[in-house]
Amino acid sequence: MKVNECMCHDVLWVNPNTSVCECANLMAEHKIGCIPVCDQDKKVVGMVTDRDILLRSVCCDKDAKSTPVSDIMTTDVCCCEADEHLGTAEKLMSENQIRRLPIIENNKIVGILSIGDISRNPNTDKEGFVITFDSICSGGNKNNC
Repeated sequence: MKVNECMCHDVLWVNPNTSVCECANLMAEHKIGCIPVCDQDKKVVGMVTDRDILLRSVCCDKDAKSTPVSDIMTTDVCCCEADEHLGTAEKLMSENQIRRLPIIENNKIVGILSIGDISRNPNTDKEGFVITFDSICSGGNKNNC
């Protein structure tokens, strides 16, 4: 199965100058835990999670209305091509211990793949999914989950 058969095609994204407050409001409104940050060409330049907002903004007393997401985003973002085999995406998620993976075509964001998307897909190799999930959760150390 290809990644584009399993991913969410309706992906929201923000630009680096979007305020943390606006980003958080979008995430709350759409009930999502992360949002990609893209430049004007829709190239992924970062990722912001609800945890980033809490730890890199709220806990640091940053003004959420004036702080751009570029100040708190993760910049070393792992992405996967939409036409890759799902197993490749699962391996990337497992190796990088990430639950959400931006999906690109021609270097532009076209979707996002979450661990939930994989688990809900009826064609998912359930045994492979369990291994991926365990690896993301524990990082190889089963006592951390």
